[in-house]
Amino acid sequence: MTGVHVHPAGLCESDDVGEGTRVWAFAHVLPGARVGRDCNVCDGAFVEGGAVLGDRVTVKNGTLVFDGVVCEDEVFLGPNVLFTNDLRPRAAIRRTGDALLATVVRRGASLGAGTVVVCGVEIGEHAFAAAGSVVTKDVPAHAFVAGNPARLKGWVCSCGHRLDDDLACADCGASHERSGTGLVRR
Repeated sequence: MTGVHVHPAGLCESDDVGEGTRVWAFAHVLPGARVGRDCNVCDGAFVEGGAVLGDRVTVKNGTLVFDGVVCEDEVFLGPNVLFTNDLRPRAAIRRTGDALLATVVRRGASLGAGTVVVCGVEIGEHAFAAAGSVVTKDVPAHAFVAGNPARLKGWVCSCGHRLDDDLACADCGASHERSGTGLVRR
C-alpha cells in the first residue's frame, strides 16, 4: 500500500486503504474494510471487514467499528466509541452481511468519547454526540445530543460551536435554517 503508514505494532490487512492514512500501534484493520485517504486510525482501534471509512476520518484510541458501519468523510470518532451491528446477538448464531443492521454516520459528524451507537441508525451531517451518549435512534443534521438514551439538547454549527436560539453561530457567523433532515446552512 503506497503512501499508507502502518506502525510496526499495527496490523492493516485491508487492500483498500487510501494514501496518507495512518494506522497506529495495536490498531487492527481487517481484510475487506474500506478506509479512505488521510485517515488516522489510532492505537488500539479495530475496523472490521465490511466497515467503510471515508476520507479524513479520525478513529481515536480503543474505538470499535464493525461490519455494516459507514462513516462518511471527515467524521470524528472519539476514544472508545463503540458501534453495534446486531440487535439480537447470540453466540450460537452468526449473522453477517444483510442480516446485520447498517449504521451511517454522515459527513462531518462527531461522536464524543465513550459514545455507544446502537445499530440501524443514521447520524446526520455535522451532528455531535456528547461523550458517553448512547445513540438509539436517528440523529438529525447539526443536532447536539447527549445522555442515555441520547436526546436532542440543541444544535451545532459545522465548525463545532453551539448555535444560539436564532440558529446562528457566534464563532464563525454561519446561519442555519430547519430542513426535513435537521438543519442546513443558509
